[in-house]
Amino acid sequence: MCRNIRTLFNFDPPASDEEIKAAALQFVRKVSGFTHPSGVNEASFDLAVAQVSAAARLLIDSLVTQARPKDRDRERAKAAAMAQKRFGRTA
Repeated sequence: MCRNIRTLFNFDPPASDEEIKAAALQFVRKVSGFTHPSGVNEASFDLAVAQVSAAARLLIDSLVTQARPKDRDRERAKAAAMAQKRFGRTA
């Protein structure tokens, strides 16, 4: 799957609409094979992004967990440390 799509569930603060839309956009790009659709496909592409965003929001809002919410800054720091170790630089 697309590496740019990140887990959005169980974070404090919760995932924003912008984060969900960005993940939906990455998913639709991956499935369609288009980074930027042609004019004739733009309406279908935009509709798909909106529908995937709505489905993702519904999913995230309906999930339940006993786990404590993850801290965004801590997760970002862990990802940067992994990138440093793997690639010798930070992401």
